[in-house]
Amino acid sequence: MDEIPKEDLTGALRRRAVKKHVAAIHVSGKLTLLQRKLSNVLLLNAYDTITTQAAHRIDARTLCLMIGYNSNDTDTLKAALRGLAETVAEWDMLDEKGQQEWGVSALLSFAKLKGGVCEYAYSPALAQKLHDPKVFALINLNIQRRFTSGHALALYENCYRFIRTGSTGWWDLDLFRRLMGVGDSPYYETFKHLNAKIIKPAVAEVNKSSNIIVTPDLRKTGRAVSHIRFKIADNPQLSILDLDDGEGLRNSEVYPKLLALGVTDRLARQWIKEHGEGALAVKLDYVLGREDVRNAAAYLTRALEESEQVSPRNPPAKPLSERGAKLGAIRDAAASRSPTQRDADKRLFGSRLEGGARADFERHGWMSALNRDAIEAFWEDLSPGIFDDIQGSKS
Repeated sequence: MDEIPKEDLTGALRRRAVKKHVAAIHVSGKLTLLQRKLSNVLLLNAYDTITTQAAHRIDARTLCLMIGYNSNDTDTLKAALRGLAETVAEWDMLDEKGQQEWGVSALLSFAKLKGGVCEYAYSPALAQKLHDPKVFALINLNIQRRFTSGHALALYENCYRFIRTGSTGWWDLDLFRRLMGVGDSPYYETFKHLNAKIIKPAVAEVNKSSNIIVTPDLRKTGRAVSHIRFKIADNPQLSILDLDDGEGLRNSEVYPKLLALGVTDRLARQWIKEHGEGALAVKLDYVLGREDVRNAAAYLTRALEESEQVSPRNPPAKPLSERGAKLGAIRDAAASRSPTQRDADKRLFGSRLEGGARADFERHGWMSALNRDAIEAFWEDLSPGIFDDIQGSKS
């Protein structure tokens, strides 16, 4: 999760030749592993509309699932949200004209839980910084879930931004301790303790759990270590994160057609990458050529999710029966949710299944006949009243 108040700590830029500014976002205080994961998922959920929408919403169950927290203990979730609202983000950057900008903001301007939904917002100034792709980079929730240490995740986030340059550059130890969330601890002012308890364990976990390999390099002033940098290389065993900035995919002929349907930039690039331009173009042309399709984006989403070939010879069945009407309602409800939420919904439901039922769901998704009753119950619970307008649905 592909990142949230992730701290992009490059320091102030020294070279005006850099055309695109790189925001240096420093986060004060210590974020727990849960808070870091929560912060990333909230940004991923809000990213497409972070500069145009004042507040963002995600159902609390989805949120807990995406951060790997499957408890019904809402007090823990409340405490994590409170921690983000009380944590200060500070940035120091150069813009394209070389002008220096300094600013400070809470990571979240507010957060609330009501009716099973989490609503939250960023300050307008911070939202602009987080929307910069150089700051956002790419959240990969599969990688994030591997981490068991907040220090390791913090090290990964700060190093991954420099994957293309191969090195973080030198950080003085005071800055590094702040990045790791131990800047206020006298114990870690001693490099021996910092190295044994923070650096070595974090490096080991990053190299084991992520798609990069980091190697620390030390610089001394006199006899004492004063600076640290990390050399960065791809991990050939876990190279699962695409570093493409999307420019190549945006040059695809189907990309502007998808945007015209209201598909977001990230989702359009994801579809092109996952399904291929050719196959996507065939499905898209067929959808656009149908006069009876009211919501082309939802129709296309449905076709892609089901992995069915949309063609004149094999169009999706129309929801004529009560069962068909319910399937249509489920399809529309799933299509209306964000990519993050759709993924969470499927994984949440799939986690409840075993054996043949699970295999059938993995093959057919929400159209799984073997899981018909369970699927309807799941969506009725997720979206109360979803079937109210369908005749006989309550009988």
